[in-house]
Amino acid sequence: MTELTSALTAPEFFVYCPKCATPLVTKLVNGKPRRVCPGCSYVHYVDPKVAVGVLVVENGRLLLVRRAMNPRKGKWSIPAGFVDSGEDPQETAVREALEETNLEIVITGLEDVIFNDYGKSGEAGASIFIIYQAKLMGGQLQAGDDADDARFFDIQNLPELAFTSTDQVIKKLKAAKN
Repeated sequence: MTELTSALTAPEFFVYCPKCATPLVTKLVNGKPRRVCPGCSYVHYVDPKVAVGVLVVENGRLLLVRRAMNPRKGKWSIPAGFVDSGEDPQETAVREALEETNLEIVITGLEDVIFNDYGKSGEAGASIFIIYQAKLMGGQLQAGDDADDARFFDIQNLPELAFTSTDQVIKKLKAAKN
């Protein structure tokens, strides 16, 4: 058991049992260290963070938003955001696009699902990133929420991108267009 694995699967900041308030201990459960309650046997499982993004391409131009906050403030990304518990990922993608760009979209397909191994890099973010293809339906382009700019860019001439996963998806998109 490495320190990194333990920090990811049995975070020490999770101190008390949410069921009975007994102090938790770290034990191996199914081969991984987990925070466990010695009182009621509750096991704390750390769930991955899930985010969604949309690829909106109009006339060879890709919709991007400039991040107004960290991480990667000032760099560009596809419209994206975290999925809330109980929320349909496609509905999240539509909501995030509207919040960040003021544009109404409809999901037309699944582009990719990317696993980001943030445990190795030490970065925070979504472990699972679902990218949808989307079609523009209406609205007036205007940045909002955690974006301070929103624009369509020629796919061959993009600004500095914020995230490796965004870069991966765009490289795949460019390759498919060639």
